Amino acid sequence: MKYGFRRPLTLSGRQKQSGFTLVELAVVLAVIGLIIGAMAIGKDVQRNAEYTKIHHKFIEQWEQAYNQYYLRTGVVVGDSQTSPRLMVNGAGFAAGAGNPISGGNMTAAAPPARACDKADGANMAARAAATTTDLRTMMTQTGIRMPPGRAEGFEDRYVYLDSNGNPQEVQVCFQWNNPTEAAGSGNVMIISGLTPDLARMLDQIVDGKPDAQEGRFRRQGVANGVANGPGVQWDRTNDDSIATATAAAGDNRRFDEDQVTTMVAVFKMNQ
Repeated sequence: MKYGFRRPLTLSGRQKQSGFTLVELAVVLAVIGLIIGAMAIGKDVQRNAEYTKIHHKFIEQWEQAYNQYYLRTGVVVGDSQTSPRLMVNGAGFAAGAGNPISGGNMTAAAPPARACDKADGANMAARAAATTTDLRTMMTQTGIRMPPGRAEGFEDRYVYLDSNGNPQEVQVCFQWNNPTEAAGSGNVMIISGLTPDLARMLDQIVDGKPDAQEGRFRRQGVANGVANGPGVQWDRTNDDSIATATAAAGDNRRFDEDQVTTMVAVFKMNQ
């Protein structure tokens, strides 16, 4: 004889059908919503952590490398140690009526070449003088350890993913700006390849607020405002594609496959 269990029968003799109640369905949907929300928040937290890493391990490290160069040589990057002019690449700054070094007006002086490694970064403002490509050489000859950057030989660059998951490349250069330069006079670090949210976060870290017009960290090409006037926001968003990087306004495409637009920032040096 075989023994087994039979499902209970209804009064009509048919097998009883079971399913999810509305409460159970609501609980399942709520759990799915929480999982999706946690994934979205996790991506934002991960991206913010990467942006903080870019500041601490790349931008800040290049600022320290610049300051170490000054401490070891007594001059800023590319300046003459025997006849210093206290400007980036000042050794190549030709003296004369057009380029007064003392007792004259340097506002209209032709600035010396920018100090980069290899080529300029994307959308950096053009310079009248030819760009030098010996930043890495100057650092290594002085015995200064540069940030690891992207790889050996590419210490001036850092690669990260934008909010659409596409690769972007930050690059740093140094230059001297004329007095009254809108983006900041004196010796500055030029940083290209910044997505709008990365630029805002770096500005927040450096200056305490994301203002494209004021402080040590500014956007390239933004004119100075009036005294005690309101600041200027970083006017691009991650909805703009990189194809509109030089346009007056973003395209607001919102395409997931787009590479996010990038901007150039000017970071004022202490020396």
